[in-house]
Amino acid sequence: MIEEIRKMEEKLNRCRAAVDAMTQALDAFDAAQDDLCALEAYYGSSDWFAHLAADERGELPPDLRRGVLSQDALYDLLRDVDALRRRIVLEEPAENT
Repeated sequence: MIEEIRKMEEKLNRCRAAVDAMTQALDAFDAAQDDLCALEAYYGSSDWFAHLAADERGELPPDLRRGVLSQDALYDLLRDVDALRRRIVLEEPAENT
């Protein structure tokens, strides 16, 4: 009996920590929605293409971070956001085994 209570207490503590961490992560994700919408609109826009062309012509300062002009960085982020949104909405809790 005592060992079972200890095991259940450990499960409670792990679940509490997981729920708290998920709550913080979802709060951060919610706060990023405006930025994500702006990035979605920017990716492939005329501004994005103009900025990319300026970079290719060497018109941007060499110390300017420009990961946003990388097709892979934006595409991968937006793909991951889409997968995360589907997972948050569609995934069912794991069955107790």
